[in-house]
Amino acid sequence: MSAPAGQQVPPFGEWHGGAHGQRGRCVLAPNPGPMTLDGTNTWVLREPGARRSFVVDPGPLDDAHLDAVAEVAGEVEAVLVTHHHLDHTEAARSFAERMGCGVRGLDAAQCWRADPIVDGERLLLDGLDVEVLTTPGHTLDSVSLLVGEDRSLLTGDLVLGRGTTVIAHPDGDLSHYFTSLERLRALVGEGRAESLWPAHGPVLADAAGVLDFYVVHRRQRLAQVEDAVARLGLRLDALPPDVAEDPDLPRQVVEVVYADVDTSLWPAAELSVRSQLAYLARRARL
Repeated sequence: MSAPAGQQVPPFGEWHGGAHGQRGRCVLAPNPGPMTLDGTNTWVLREPGARRSFVVDPGPLDDAHLDAVAEVAGEVEAVLVTHHHLDHTEAARSFAERMGCGVRGLDAAQCWRADPIVDGERLLLDGLDVEVLTTPGHTLDSVSLLVGEDRSLLTGDLVLGRGTTVIAHPDGDLSHYFTSLERLRALVGEGRAESLWPAHGPVLADAAGVLDFYVVHRRQRLAQVEDAVARLGLRLDALPPDVAEDPDLPRQVVEVVYADVDTSLWPAAELSVRSQLAYLARRARL
């Protein structure tokens, strides 16, 4: 996977979180890996000079990490989760219990002692103004958060600080993914956002360039999948509606399209290919 042209990001292992804008502080969790990059970014959002904060994606159950988050966060109004994956939510309830607050996410199953967040909701706290944006694609319950005064978007796993995200069947959906990218790009075009604060990897200063790259990259991958299907002697419009569940075809496509990717990442790539095949087959039947 590559970075957008002109987008400078720290090499792997050189991202350590820290303060960004006037209202964001990233505490990096010690859970690096192929899917989490440098680790999970736990974001603390607070208005300058205020004592209360929101904590976004507390991450893993790691005492040292949660101690560091608590030290930065001070009094916590609520824990927010961008989506349900465990590397974001494992510590959510225990950290909320510790800080005496609730947990809020789009899916009620992720909430504790608090209501779900909803699209367009404004989270107001001591002058801090955070807008909730539903941005499914990586998962059905994914949300992004607009910190308008800093012109920054917390993207969860919709956009990563390095490479591109996995759209894993069945929770991931490419139609939703493209729509969500368009929604974020529109905010950038309106001048409401300039930088992206992802849940993994470094902050990205050029929001427009990154979002445009994401769309182009995914379209290129789709073209490669389409070509691989043809090379396997198949037609997209002849694929069954449940092609994403085919036991063999997705792996065959991975071996063609992702030949240059480390095989340890092929299982994740196969989940992504299943979503791509479902998207292409659906589009071919229209």
